[in-house]
Amino acid sequence: MTENTQQTPASNPELPTQYAPAEVEGKLYERWVERGYFTADAKSDKPPYTIVIPPPNVTGALHLGHAFQVTLMDALTRRKRMQGFETLWLPGMDHAGIATQNKVEQQLAEEGKSRQDLGREAFTERVWQWKDEYGGRILGQLKRLGAGLDWSRERFTMDEGLSKAVQTIFKKLYDDELIYRAERIINWCPRCLTAISDIEVDYQDDDGELVSLKYGEGDKTVVVATTRVETMLGDTAVAVHPDDERYAHLVGKRIKLPLTDRTIPVVADTHVDPEFGTGAVKVTPAHDPNDFAIGQRHDLELMTIMDERGVITVHGPFQGLDRFEARSAIVAAMREQGRVVAEKRPYVHSVGHCSRCKTTVEPRLSLQWWVKVETLAKAAGDAVRDDRVALHPKDMEKRYFDWVDNLNDWCISRQLWWGHRIPVWYGPNGEMVCVGPDDEAPTGEGWVQDEDVLDTWFSSGLWPFSTLGWPEETPDLEKFYSTDVLVTGHDIIFFWVVRMMMFGLYAMDGEVPFKTVALTGLVRDEFGKKMSKSNPNAVDPIDWMDAYGSDAVRFTLATGANPGADVPIGEDWVKASRNFANKIWNATRFALMNGATVEGELPPVEQLSATDRWILSRLNKTVAEVDAFYDDFQFAKLSDALYHFAWDEVFDWYVELSKTTFFAGGEGAKVSGRVLGEVLDVMLRVLHPIVPFVTETLWTTLTGKETLVTADWPKDSGFRDDAAEQEIALVQQVVTEVRRFRSDQGLQPGQKVPAELTLTGTPLAPHEAAIRQLLRLQPAEEGFHATASLPVAGATVALDLSGTIDVEAERKRLTKDLGAAEKEKAQAVGKLSNEAFLGKAPDNVVDKIRGRLAKAEADIERISGQLANLPQS
Repeated sequence: MTENTQQTPASNPELPTQYAPAEVEGKLYERWVERGYFTADAKSDKPPYTIVIPPPNVTGALHLGHAFQVTLMDALTRRKRMQGFETLWLPGMDHAGIATQNKVEQQLAEEGKSRQDLGREAFTERVWQWKDEYGGRILGQLKRLGAGLDWSRERFTMDEGLSKAVQTIFKKLYDDELIYRAERIINWCPRCLTAISDIEVDYQDDDGELVSLKYGEGDKTVVVATTRVETMLGDTAVAVHPDDERYAHLVGKRIKLPLTDRTIPVVADTHVDPEFGTGAVKVTPAHDPNDFAIGQRHDLELMTIMDERGVITVHGPFQGLDRFEARSAIVAAMREQGRVVAEKRPYVHSVGHCSRCKTTVEPRLSLQWWVKVETLAKAAGDAVRDDRVALHPKDMEKRYFDWVDNLNDWCISRQLWWGHRIPVWYGPNGEMVCVGPDDEAPTGEGWVQDEDVLDTWFSSGLWPFSTLGWPEETPDLEKFYSTDVLVTGHDIIFFWVVRMMMFGLYAMDGEVPFKTVALTGLVRDEFGKKMSKSNPNAVDPIDWMDAYGSDAVRFTLATGANPGADVPIGEDWVKASRNFANKIWNATRFALMNGATVEGELPPVEQLSATDRWILSRLNKTVAEVDAFYDDFQFAKLSDALYHFAWDEVFDWYVELSKTTFFAGGEGAKVSGRVLGEVLDVMLRVLHPIVPFVTETLWTTLTGKETLVTADWPKDSGFRDDAAEQEIALVQQVVTEVRRFRSDQGLQPGQKVPAELTLTGTPLAPHEAAIRQLLRLQPAEEGFHATASLPVAGATVALDLSGTIDVEAERKRLTKDLGAAEKEKAQAVGKLSNEAFLGKAPDNVVDKIRGRLAKAEADIERISGQLANLPQS
């Protein structure tokens, strides 16, 4: 990596009059990558700092959620790199099994084909072609954002090394009897034609129907209620509570199942709530997880009545009907027999949908592969409980424990063709062999590999160590594992964080995969609504980067990043961040043109003015504050601190207060020029991780050095000057109060006014020239007549407003405004004094009137003060 080279800055460094991000960003990023600034060295003796990117789907394009998390990760790694760490931020992509297969199947459908037409091998080759052509767009877009990723280490969850890792851990889990194959109820998507995990099911309230049906005949009759009438074809029992005397005479007996030629038993089971409905429930063990458990306890028959597409496969009249068509047909048939006791529609109830295609999920008995999670989940919980892994913010721990402490075994097989194929072979005589990466797969007649692939989260659960070369003992693995921080959304704690915790602790002999999990919220629009492609509020961050620059998008996202909280964002806020970047540019350009320099040492304290000492004191306090916020992942607070220091204190106050010194020239100008150079140097360094492009351009111009990317992170020198801070606070008070008075009198900001300043005996005396400059106050000359006198901060500012405003017109306008405010106050007081009104009016109406009263009173006080300060006729 190229080191910074100390150079002497140009005597009159020139910058374009306006900052044009499009002309700067792309070239800068290419230079950073070419010069290897982001490439980590496993042989370095620097302490490591590692982050792995949450791998975006190969199907994806950059959205604001990606841009948000990437901005935070980039800020963390840029700062650590500047602090002297060997920083690795590792990029890559996830093969995204279902999502990617769906994309290619849609492409085939447009050609009038299906994957079955191609066959498995040709279809898989087609997906690889799609990946090469369309996949990875998001990684290129991350470069637009300025992400300092080590592109030499880019990984893909189905590359050769990661495939070996997947096969290795499957074999290890299998040999340790933590992977098994069993027939259980799973969530099945009839559209994607695969099992999906519990966390891939989105539940929403749907309008359905609750139908009460009469089973049995004569004295062997029970009434059951269901929202899934079609499943009655697979009922193999009716269950009641053991203590429910209403059904005691039926327990152990068989009753007629309507529409079929079968009878089913009545069983007693404590799972049944006798207080709910009729106290009797239908039991369909092959199509409901609770019913499956009842079936296991009572050795009930398991009847599968639907195929993989949700089509009925039993009982002639309904065979071949879609599940929802069958539902209506069965209700009609039961109604004809007089067996429909009650119907409630619409009946709003929670229904599971496939998170990818939104199809209603069907619980279904299926032979699948499972991970036994009990010991793995306990280890994942203990790692947080004993503080080996910190969740940030800490209040997220409850959600984590609620999930990990109640985790069910994980169904890891998927009925897809795109993904890591399960490394198990079946022999002609019922043999089953699990094959590791160094094993030879069995050959010979009758031997076949399992058709299923692994859940995408199985391979991405290995991401923190498989990307570093595991199972090989690589230099990267030794240097950079375990990783330092995982930055990810709180919405995938269950999908991904827990999986990585379980696999990392298991594969790496108890070493945690990351030391801290920094959980973020979701990006929402400026009104707090969720952004969605189906809504008009969806935003392509590339559009905003094109319009306002990448720094503006990054700063806006960082400013909203409170730990764990959702992030509202709107275009006006990005415009404001663009204005901030422009402010940094313009003010730095002015400073450079007026002598700001980093040459030589800072002058000794005794040569510094109070203004110089004030800004240096504030600079060091800001550096300390920003460091503390970074360590606590308080990006919103650190961004706010940087914004106000740069805009308010440096540009609006220090530069303005120093203008008279600069314009006067001489030794004072040289001293302030060196101080301003120091402030800009440090300020641009601490801003760099959030807004890298504009700061790089300005800092290299200021210092003459090669790059800010590998520059030293500034340290708090410990310099403090409370007396100077108090002195400048008085100056700010005077300027602020007089500016407010000028505004109240309708004076334009640039309008000059004759004034006398009585500053003798106050700390303000040395600042008279600066105060006059900031307030546009001319010296009092012959004929001066003080028409207004303002006592402020122990000083007096006397102004001659004659000739600057039309006093009578202003008095007339203010008197009219005062009358309107007094009328508003009287109306509000009248309503709030009316007991009858208060007794009837809603609280929000009363609160609104109280607000109007408070505003009216404030207006009366303000306007009265303005009238009192008007010059006398």
